[in-house]
Amino acid sequence: MSRASRPSFVFILADDLGYADLGCYGGRSGCSPSLDALAASGVRFADGYSNCPVCSPTRFALATGRWQYRLRGGADEPISSRTGRGNPALGLPPDHPTLASLLRDAGYATALVGKWHLGFPPHFGPLKSGYQEFFGPLSGGVDYFTHCDSAGVHDLYQGEKEVHRTGYLTDLLTEEATSFVRRAKGRPFLLSLHYTAPHWPWEARADAEEARRIGGAISHFDGGSVATYLGMIRAMDEGIGRLMGELDDSTLVVFTSDNGGERFSDSWPLVGGKMDLLEGGIRVPYVVRWPKGGVIPQLAITMDWVATFLDAADVAPHPDFPLDGVSLLKEHPRRELFWRMKFRSQKAMRAGSWKWLSIEGNEFLFDLAKDPRERANLAKRQGGTFGELKKRYADWDASLPPIPLDAKVSLIGGPGDLARPS
Repeated sequence: MSRASRPSFVFILADDLGYADLGCYGGRSGCSPSLDALAASGVRFADGYSNCPVCSPTRFALATGRWQYRLRGGADEPISSRTGRGNPALGLPPDHPTLASLLRDAGYATALVGKWHLGFPPHFGPLKSGYQEFFGPLSGGVDYFTHCDSAGVHDLYQGEKEVHRTGYLTDLLTEEATSFVRRAKGRPFLLSLHYTAPHWPWEARADAEEARRIGGAISHFDGGSVATYLGMIRAMDEGIGRLMGELDDSTLVVFTSDNGGERFSDSWPLVGGKMDLLEGGIRVPYVVRWPKGGVIPQLAITMDWVATFLDAADVAPHPDFPLDGVSLLKEHPRRELFWRMKFRSQKAMRAGSWKWLSIEGNEFLFDLAKDPRERANLAKRQGGTFGELKKRYADWDASLPPIPLDAKVSLIGGPGDLARPS
């Protein structure tokens, strides 16, 4: 494939967006007209999943195309700005191939605009892992006006230099993303646009005074409302609409979330949310500009987009770091997906419509085609299926490094409605 014929890629990642927050996934608020239009002209996945129900582990999988459990940093749920700064173990190693580094080496222009959350300087950073340009925060949640993290540390960077900008962070990210696209025209590019919306603090465009009231270190539990939350999504959606106006028809665009939603989000008909391996914590919207339209039933997970983009660009993965994800340009009718969490000792597997789930030793079997709310435990009625899925999970788990004993759980969002045995 010639360099001129290679497609460009835009991967848009929301932060803590609920499965049904968007109109195209059943949302009733009308806060997502741009994404709804993209879904109407492209496709949406009915069974798209995140690699983890919390942010930084999913981002390890998105960067590498591999199970996040293969890297030490992917075990913390998530990496905390308090424990991660200066820690040489908690981050994406610069010598590990990434989607960005593989495409960069194939002649692509690469930029990350938005949240990094894969370790802190001097050991880690976007420019060390394949991105030629970076603008955004290095940590998890930051205030939308002061641009300070949860510890009260100012966290906004251009490249590796701290910068101070005035403005609502969602809009600043949109402006930077559209500027990159304009400058990159004429060559293939990868733009990773990782919005912090609608992650807390709960601040829409008109809430500069709220940022002053909160001051210093931001809090997940301080303030907020459904109206504010929807305003945060609307600002992101408007920015996506602006960006789409800059793209040519050959650019492959993907929109999803790093995990399920929380406090003010809508995940109907799913239950659970961020930090849960119930469907509300891991099933996320996938809206894609795709050659064919409609709803795709194929099981998919975050790390698949690395294999998919490399396949579309005709770029080979690094032979020493084989991908765990698969290209979604091909069909995979017998796909199996797996998850594990240190938080509440959660484990899960999906095969077809069946899902095996374990929470603190309590085990369940659900048929998601008939019971998407995960209310009817079929473990006793379907003992053979229950045993087979449990065994396949154990085999998968044994093939990966164990969860390190020093891995941390930072419960920055409340757990959802975790299922219990009846």
